[in-house]
Amino acid sequence: MSEARAREEICRVGRSLFERGYVHATAGNISVRLNDGFLITPTDACLGFVQPEHLAKVGLDGRQISGERASKTLALHRRIYEAACETDAGTQCVIHTHSTHLVALSLQAQSGHVSGELLPPITPYFVMKVGHVPLAAYHRPGSPAAADEVAALIRQYAARGTPIRAVMLPRLGPNVWHDSPAAAMATLEELEETARLRLLAPGTPALRATDLDELRAVFGARW
Repeated sequence: MSEARAREEICRVGRSLFERGYVHATAGNISVRLNDGFLITPTDACLGFVQPEHLAKVGLDGRQISGERASKTLALHRRIYEAACETDAGTQCVIHTHSTHLVALSLQAQSGHVSGELLPPITPYFVMKVGHVPLAAYHRPGSPAAADEVAALIRQYAARGTPIRAVMLPRLGPNVWHDSPAAAMATLEELEETARLRLLAPGTPALRATDLDELRAVFGARW
């Protein structure tokens, strides 16, 4: 994807997320990995109104090259690309939001969460389109410790043979990644919808082991 196209896609996706209530005010950020660095939405920017020329361009070394001041989550985005690309070189976009149902679900999660994950496999499309979503420990926004933990989780799941596309930051929101802004947005949408269903029907049992085996065999689900 060219830089010009990436700028347009970041703004298109940000506007769509804002207009549909997946992000609000100045919460959330989007980045795209380029051959010579990264594009990322500015700090304290409203994703519904950010323009292509506003985006921060950052070199591979993390130093800003142009645009408005980069989001404070830049270090986290960079660590996600670094870890995710070890098993999926096509990882090109990271989206972070404060989506309502996902944050609400994380507020309900108890310390010592048994599985260490936000959601059980309750729908086939969650299994196929999202996969495991580990629940990280709480860290303040922009904390280097959060970046370290998320990178470690990505590597842990990859080593298990179940690569992930999302990590949940409790009280803040999800980080999702994929090979394009459109694909990352679709992953986020499925994840937020699954969280909404979980809150509406909290007693729903997980899919059976045989159901999961079938999704792996037929659709290549990474569960």
